[in-house]
Amino acid sequence: MTRLRVFKDSDGANPLAMHTDHARIQSELAALGVRFERWQAKAPIAPGASQDEVIAAYRSDIDRLMTEEGYKAVDVVSIKPDNPDRAALRQKFLSEHQHSENELRFFVAGAGQFNLHVGDKVYEVLCEAGDLIRVPDGARHWFDMSEAPYFVAIRLFTNPEGWVARFTGDDIGTHFPLMTPHPSALASMQ
Repeated sequence: MTRLRVFKDSDGANPLAMHTDHARIQSELAALGVRFERWQAKAPIAPGASQDEVIAAYRSDIDRLMTEEGYKAVDVVSIKPDNPDRAALRQKFLSEHQHSENELRFFVAGAGQFNLHVGDKVYEVLCEAGDLIRVPDGARHWFDMSEAPYFVAIRLFTNPEGWVARFTGDDIGTHFPLMTPHPSALASMQ
């Protein structure tokens, strides 16, 4: 279930608020300049679909965002629990960082957790299939995909080189709850 939890940046143990209603999550995040919305595929997507098939299923939404926000490149990232680099990838993304462009992700399948460090608060957003999130450029954040990652996500970039991060050196991510494996990850392991 998609979820937003809000913490003081000095206390990762006690959430100040928790929301699971999409409209409420969208409203809370919009106040921070974060875009959050739901998408529906225009065609069914079969397990193991190619990058081209995934992009084709969401082409109208992708084209709309490319026009509205000037994105120049699109790709699909897919990570499963058996990925041999999963631990190194997770560790890299758990480090707080920023980008000089918006970071836009649409979850086609599975789940991932964005943690936004805004002022003296941390906004933990558990995104699931159907969720789109756009983290604004310059926003301090980190991402968790759990120790058993499972997600397929469409990524859009204004920089044709793709994902480029500036790490802050702050270890704040180590003081907040890690993502537990999503049920879809556990099911894919059986």
